[in-house]
Amino acid sequence: MSQRILVILGHPSTDSFCSAMAQTYIHAAKTAGHKIRILHLGNLTFDPILHQGYTQAQTLEPDLLSAQADILWAEHLTWVFPVWWGGIPALMKGFIDRVFLPGFAFKYRAGKAFPDKLLKGRSAHLLVTLDTPAWYYRWVYRMPAIHQMRRTTLALCGITPSKTLLFGPVLGATLTQRAKWLKQAGALFEKGNFHVHRQSRAVVRHDHQGDSSL
Repeated sequence: MSQRILVILGHPSTDSFCSAMAQTYIHAAKTAGHKIRILHLGNLTFDPILHQGYTQAQTLEPDLLSAQADILWAEHLTWVFPVWWGGIPALMKGFIDRVFLPGFAFKYRAGKAFPDKLLKGRSAHLLVTLDTPAWYYRWVYRMPAIHQMRRTTLALCGITPSKTLLFGPVLGATLTQRAKWLKQAGALFEKGNFHVHRQSRAVVRHDHQGDSSL
């Protein structure tokens, strides 16, 4: 079944292994018959700093308004990014801070400890590159960037991560190893491999510009 997929490249450079990974994924998705849009975060024009936190509305730049429209369009979001200093890149964190706002991605209500999930019904893939061996990042560092994305960002907004792939160490990897990793990303669309979380979506009023509830 065809899906609407938004690929978000979290690496600032389009001349990177992450970019090659995103392009391989996109080619495989299109070949499988899915509809694709892509956001190169490094090509967007926006201030990544949420200057007043959530106490005041900060005007969204045109690129961020367009990004929100792409997220609402998508049934599945694929994040492709490197782990730097154990976490996600600053550009990607700034994008999330500015775009995943109260009234758009989540909404707190009086008397409730946890927010309403305004982006529910969507699923996600995480394709993550590392200069650390993947096993070491998983078992010794305990994957802080992955937990941040899966649990405290996507799940809080109602997006269900269905697959996370770790590729590393990229530093010093041979061309053969890199080709193997690219093939692994493309294989997500081989028959029976692409599973997404489906549920009915609530109709949500997105009024983040006037929401300072957090």
